[in-house]
Amino acid sequence: MSTVDKQLETVRATIDEEVPREITVSDVTYEGPELVIYTRDPKKFARNGDLVRRLASKLRKRITVRPDPDVLTPPSQAEDEIMRVVPEEAGVSDLDFHTDTGEVIIQAAKPGVVIGSNGETLREITQRVGWTPDVVRTPPIESSTVDNVRSFLQQERDDRRDVLERVGRQIHREPMSDDEYVRITTLGCCREVGRAAFILSTPDTRILIDCGDKPGAEGEVPYLEVPEAFGAGANAIDAVVLTHAHLDHSALVPLLFKYGYDGPIYCTEPTRDLMGLLTLDYLDVAAKEGRSPPYDSEMVREAIKHTITLEYGDVTDIAPDVKLTLHNAGHILGSSVTHFHIGDGLYNVAFSGDIHYDDTRLFNGATNEFPRVETLVLESTYGGRNDYQTDQEDSERKLTQLINEAHDRDGKVLIPAFAVGRSQEIMLVLEEAMREGTIPTMPIHLDGMIWEATAIHTTYPEYLRDDLRDRIFQDDQNPFLAEEFNHVDGGEDERQEIVDGDPCIVLSTSGMVTGGPIMSWLEHLGDDEDSTMAFVGYQAQGTLGRRIQNGWDEIPVGGDGGRGNTMKMRMNVETVDGFSGHADRQGLENFVRTMNPRPEKVLCVHGDESSTQDLSSALYHDYNLRTFAPKNLETFRFV
Repeated sequence: MSTVDKQLETVRATIDEEVPREITVSDVTYEGPELVIYTRDPKKFARNGDLVRRLASKLRKRITVRPDPDVLTPPSQAEDEIMRVVPEEAGVSDLDFHTDTGEVIIQAAKPGVVIGSNGETLREITQRVGWTPDVVRTPPIESSTVDNVRSFLQQERDDRRDVLERVGRQIHREPMSDDEYVRITTLGCCREVGRAAFILSTPDTRILIDCGDKPGAEGEVPYLEVPEAFGAGANAIDAVVLTHAHLDHSALVPLLFKYGYDGPIYCTEPTRDLMGLLTLDYLDVAAKEGRSPPYDSEMVREAIKHTITLEYGDVTDIAPDVKLTLHNAGHILGSSVTHFHIGDGLYNVAFSGDIHYDDTRLFNGATNEFPRVETLVLESTYGGRNDYQTDQEDSERKLTQLINEAHDRDGKVLIPAFAVGRSQEIMLVLEEAMREGTIPTMPIHLDGMIWEATAIHTTYPEYLRDDLRDRIFQDDQNPFLAEEFNHVDGGEDERQEIVDGDPCIVLSTSGMVTGGPIMSWLEHLGDDEDSTMAFVGYQAQGTLGRRIQNGWDEIPVGGDGGRGNTMKMRMNVETVDGFSGHADRQGLENFVRTMNPRPEKVLCVHGDESSTQDLSSALYHDYNLRTFAPKNLETFRFV
């Protein structure tokens, strides 16, 4: 008998001691990080409201209770009962019954109403019908990505359950080594922006944090072939943790499954959906530009199937000697500061991912309070000594001013924007400015994936800033539903019609002008002296966006991947700082200065060479920390 089976026997014995005799427990198993208890008496379990909490506290595990399939109320009868229990204002739009797990997925406009005070309505549903309810939000803007992900996971639930059971046994195995060490190996994004990837290793566990590409640098990928990573075989990696969905952190996660990886990916639910959206688009752009994509769409589906989603603040076992907690990073939807607690109090490491320390229109600022942190791996995108961004109010004032000036010239404003994060931030600014009369009312055209990414934002309002979340809950106040927004989906004819029309604003991907519909808008508007191109986000070295920003006026257009002909750039080019999803130099210092507890060591990564070295030096001098600006392929031992 394996150590996991022996452990489950011990757990089963504890459960039998705690559970009242009238409740039958038929099976106990691990599924991912959760302990799943199957029972023939789900209604009695539900009536004992504190029982699950008591078991979770005693066993120190996350617990899910599921009914045996043969004790469930038939779905047609259960549906009537559920609709009687759930208040009408919840806006239930769909019920999906899964006999194999005993779960009923309830899709509702207001999930909180379905849940009830302290989960009271959920317990009543189980008491009446036996099914375990799982509540998901009906998106106020329909999202094909969210629909496809949810549908795919339902279709693959048998395979997914096999994956979760295998992962569960891996997590709860006995440690195999008496050694104690913690190491971090840098596989990318050191003294550069892009291709984020790190290995966190202990004697028993190897965890890959992020696996992205490098914008504007085809072929520069993380050093996955080294012995610390996949050089030791695909399944030498126990888990992948994804801080957020931007491609410089997520683009090559599906590639891992092509290499033979078959383990879990941990991230938030919106990060999972956005990863699917962005990686599929990544493949589409590669094909359109005549490049060979590094993997196919089947690998994206594998990544989604292997994803285990966590909420902010949930402490979760992901290996025998590692607990993971995700915290809000304030960068994009679902972005996380990832905190690893290693061993029995042995060591704690936090990876910032990309962070924004102050509140924005979209998000609350990044969390920097933890039980313990000895080492912080900190992004340094704007870590240079002069990287201070404009105050947000000043930034908004400059943006509205240049829009008014372009409108007075009868011109248009073209804003290259990342589909996820910056686009929604700018949409909120423009919606308020038009509502308050700061700029004239005019169409705001959204091209590329911006509308779909916005729909995903409205699906997960609990990840947004408190006041924005409250507005989204009220459809008549949802700023993303403003009538000025127009989703461009008609291709070149629609773009030409917009170009020939009245003054307007166009938000288009890609944010660094490295491909996508922005190239078409450049061809249409690039030689228009009355129009303005406004950069509102970071432009990495080597990208066309950075070159235009630096004054290039001969722009490649058309041809193979935009490398055929050139055109004279006559548009006004402006840069509006302050809208970046990254903390500036002051924000990064404030994040460390107010961090509780303050780390002993800081590794400054994800910035060009001068930015990482400047920030490292400043943190050392100002706060007496041991700091490093590592190169790629360095390994640090901490214990």
